[in-house]
Amino acid sequence: MPHAGTIVVLTGAGTSAESGLATFRGPGGLWEGHRVEDVCTPEALAADPDLVHRFYDARREALAAVQPNAAHRALARLDAAWPGELLVVTQNVDDLHERAGLRRLHHIHGQLNSALCANCWERRNWSGDLPPGTICPACKAPALRPDIVFFGEIPYGMEEIEAALARADLFVSIGTSGAVYPAAGFVQIARYHGADTLELNLEPSAGSDWFADRRYGPATELVPDWVAQLIGVIDAD
Repeated sequence: MPHAGTIVVLTGAGTSAESGLATFRGPGGLWEGHRVEDVCTPEALAADPDLVHRFYDARREALAAVQPNAAHRALARLDAAWPGELLVVTQNVDDLHERAGLRRLHHIHGQLNSALCANCWERRNWSGDLPPGTICPACKAPALRPDIVFFGEIPYGMEEIEAALARADLFVSIGTSGAVYPAAGFVQIARYHGADTLELNLEPSAGSDWFADRRYGPATELVPDWVAQLIGVIDAD
C-alpha cells in the first residue's frame, strides 16, 4: 500500500466489547430476552413504542458509564497521523470512537446519543431518556425516536462508503461478525477494486475467507499493534 494511500476501516461491536458494552449477538448479548423483531424494526416501534424507547434509553444510560479502550484510542492515533485518505465506518451506535478523538468517522447504523424526527427527519444530539411522543423542536410533531437504523431500513451514507471502498488501497475489518449486510459485503467491494484486505477479530468472522490477511485476538491488542506498524511506515518514509 502507498505510504499515503486510502484506508477504509469497518468497526463492529467487538471493538467496544472490551470497554464493557455488551454485544447484541451471542451469549450474554443484548438480544437475549428480546427478539430482534420486538426492539429493532419499524414494526416494533409502531406496535410497542414504550418497549423500544425503554430499550434504547437503557443502552444510552449504559454508554455513559464506560470509556474508550485501547482499540478506540489507536484508531484515533491513526486518524491524527495518517496523511492519506481515511474513513472509519462503524456499525456501533456508541460514541466511544468520538470520545477517543477519532474525527474521520461515519456511523452507518445511527447513534444512541441522537434523536430522529419521524415527521421531518431532522436529527439532533440527545442525552437522557427519550419517551415516546417527545416533541421535535424543529417541526413540533410528537415524533422523536431513537436515531437507530432498524432492520429493514437503509443504512446511512452508503453512496459515500461505496465510493471510498472503490478508492481504497486497504480495507480493514475490526471486531465484526461478518453476518450483517450491507457491511458484511464491504470486503468484497474493496477486493473487486483491488484493495488489500485485513481482518482483525477475536475469532474468524462469517466472511473471513474473503480477507487476504487475518489476525485473531483481542481488539485492544491487535489494533494498537497494527496502527503502530502503519505509523512506523510513515515515520520511516
